[in-house]
Amino acid sequence: MQPRIPPPILALVAALAMRWLAHALPVAELLSGELRRLGALVAALALTLGLAAFREFRRAKTTTNPLKPGSASALVTSGVFAYSRNPMYLALLLALSGWALWLGVLTPWLMLPLFVTTLTRLQILPEERALEGLFGADYLAYRRTTARWLGRNSDRR
Repeated sequence: MQPRIPPPILALVAALAMRWLAHALPVAELLSGELRRLGALVAALALTLGLAAFREFRRAKTTTNPLKPGSASALVTSGVFAYSRNPMYLALLLALSGWALWLGVLTPWLMLPLFVTTLTRLQILPEERALEGLFGADYLAYRRTTARWLGRNSDRR
């Protein structure tokens, strides 16, 4: 299965759905006023993480095109990739979390698990199969030691 929808488009759709949920079903205000601006701080962190991951791909001279994972020319395991196998996707999730904070109510948070599940099925799993095919044992070793998202490795085959 080849990925067909760019992950930033999936994030944009999720962000629009989150905005709709916040206005159509504004359940349980979590943050008000100035505290909602914490979302901008989380979004800035997301941008920093995404740019750091992009820089690592550029240093390795490999593709940054998520629609063609089979064209990767290097397995990148340095920098932020030492902590997450998918820091660019983690950055999108953080950006959506910042957006949810900015919106200030509970209902937008419902989109985050849906975003993670959709991104995993449509993008991450095909990428993992492509990387295993390209880099074999090196990728499998990286996969065993580095979490898909962040934290301790919770990889389940």
